[in-house]
Amino acid sequence: MAFEYAIVLTGGIATGKSTVAKIFAEYGFKIIDADDIAHEVLDAQHPQIVGMFGSGFVKEGKVDRKALGAVVFADKEKRKQLEALLHPLIYEEIEAASSKLDELKMPYLVDIPLFFETGRYPIKRSLVVYTTKEQQLKRLMQRDGYNTQNALQRIEAQLPIDEKRDRATYVIDNTGDLEHLKAECERVIEKINSEDWRDESN
Repeated sequence: MAFEYAIVLTGGIATGKSTVAKIFAEYGFKIIDADDIAHEVLDAQHPQIVGMFGSGFVKEGKVDRKALGAVVFADKEKRKQLEALLHPLIYEEIEAASSKLDELKMPYLVDIPLFFETGRYPIKRSLVVYTTKEQQLKRLMQRDGYNTQNALQRIEAQLPIDEKRDRATYVIDNTGDLEHLKAECERVIEKINSEDWRDESN
């Protein structure tokens, strides 16, 4: 059975999940990255993307994610249409990768940005990387060059970060600097490693 030793790594856009994943990897945790898998699936489905959205979104067999994102984040129905195509395929890939990691009988992370939104993954434990919405907005604009409106569209397409924090098994506070984040990661890693995973997997 997949996902027995899985912990979902989630949060909001630009809350620092990638940095947390790197820190956990340094401590020996295996990571399944849903975004990487999603990019591969999206490119593999480029004929369907042409059919759904037009040939302008595909160049040399690769989907122009930024252009497609601008469309689907501005139109909820188109976003639902894209998700209906991609999410089942992404799930299959993640489930297969998870089944392999479960054989190691060690906790590992599955980085799923939309874990709470989709409700698709039967994973018991979740780790939320938390920042304030104001920090999200600032970081997203700095990182990806979005204007305020485009950045807010992406943030507001997800559940509020405060709600995710309240639903999480573990919370990492990323409202400070990198040293603070590392200390938060170490605190949670210690907690995860102190738990009896054998009971959870039965």
